[in-house]
Amino acid sequence: MAVWLLLAFCGAALAETDRIQMPDGVVPKADSYVCTYAPLDPEKHHYLTGFEPLVEKGLAHHILLFGCEEPGSYDSVWDCGEMSARYESLEKGPVCQSKPHILYAWAKDAPDLTLPKDVGFQVGGSSNINFLVMQVHYMHEKDVEDKTGIALTHTEEPQPKQAATMLLVTGGQVPPQSVESFETACVMEESVVLHPFAYRTHTHRHGRDVSGWIVQENAQGEDRWSKIGQRDPQLPQMFVPVENKTMEIRKGDMLAARCIIENNEDHVIEMGATGEDEMCNFYIMYWTEGETLSDNTCFSPGAPNYYWSSEAMLNHIPGF
Repeated sequence: MAVWLLLAFCGAALAETDRIQMPDGVVPKADSYVCTYAPLDPEKHHYLTGFEPLVEKGLAHHILLFGCEEPGSYDSVWDCGEMSARYESLEKGPVCQSKPHILYAWAKDAPDLTLPKDVGFQVGGSSNINFLVMQVHYMHEKDVEDKTGIALTHTEEPQPKQAATMLLVTGGQVPPQSVESFETACVMEESVVLHPFAYRTHTHRHGRDVSGWIVQENAQGEDRWSKIGQRDPQLPQMFVPVENKTMEIRKGDMLAARCIIENNEDHVIEMGATGEDEMCNFYIMYWTEGETLSDNTCFSPGAPNYYWSSEAMLNHIPGF
């Protein structure tokens, strides 16, 4: 399947557009995660510079696009939900055989995304991204075939700034009839200078506010917080341009994210993969002038076992 993408990516250096799309026969099942893949040109680097979601309203809950060395399956479509409801007619497998690279995400009627000038995701060639894998989360069962996809703008023209996406995410649970703060933080340990240019928030229906920060400690042990972005996750879950385009993240800085989740129900809500669960995700899309991070995930166990003040020993924590 998906030979078209390999052939198209062997074309001219001018910007072109191709698509990765669900094959025929995919019908949304409740709380299912379904993947399909497309091979890339193994001989040349290509640079992804734009993403257009191809969705029918009410079918896909969210879409993630990953770069993989090998896909989790060579079936044209497979069940790739680790903790979700089983899609009985499909074989089950991971998104990628090894560590996936997040390239793009969409939810809640978010618009197209075009990367800044001279910025691109390097794929194909010797990049170790030999395949694109699109994962679609269906929250509700529908008696109709789905053709969800993404139109990709790409070029062979080398882009001087390499793009990548980092995910800050938590586990945890929210007690009934309560408001809880889910927090995560990680120290930058690699000698790479990151230039954030867009961010994205993601929760399910109980999320009220999501924010991301750069935290730097001075000689007196006092923390200075620089906001990357903050957004109501019930708005379209698009990649939003950062306001401060001069900010940098360097070795020794800390990245931190927080989600405010309100549970107005009479049962505990867990962080998890289904529509009845919650999620706390903050994505940072950044560029570098060389190599990108080798590890693009920051995870914490979340509330009630992890908080910035106690586990990360942070101070001067901003209010919400």
